[in-house]
Amino acid sequence: MAGDRPIRVLIAKPGLDGHDRGAKVVARALRDAGMEVIYSGLRATPQEIARAALEEDVDVVGLSSLSGAHDHFFPAVVRALREAGLDDVLVIGGGVIPPDDVEALKRAGVAEVFGPGTPTERIVAFIREQVAARRQAAGAGDRP
Repeated sequence: MAGDRPIRVLIAKPGLDGHDRGAKVVARALRDAGMEVIYSGLRATPQEIARAALEEDVDVVGLSSLSGAHDHFFPAVVRALREAGLDDVLVIGGGVIPPDDVEALKRAGVAEVFGPGTPTERIVAFIREQVAARRQAAGAGDRP
């Protein structure tokens, strides 16, 4: 894979949360920014998300939660990704997440959490910076 390949992002809705408007808005913004975006749809298990991330060879998994189950599902997705050997995949989260929960999610492996009203440009910039650094660390832009 060439170092200049588009950033590939999987947007996923773990658990029983049935509200995906925000996830679709973010997916559209990432596409508009030139990223390849796969939307896994509603009600995915952590294992389904990890399997999709592996099959789609993504750089980033973006998780969305509005149900209050982020403290369970986000860490479970990170564990499933690591168990699948996807240690290099960037995990970000978004949705209605209380500020008091953000540090625990970061300790669990979520790189950043974006709340309602976050400008999509900020999400795009964060992903670009993080993926560029990871590609550089992996050597000449290729994933291991």
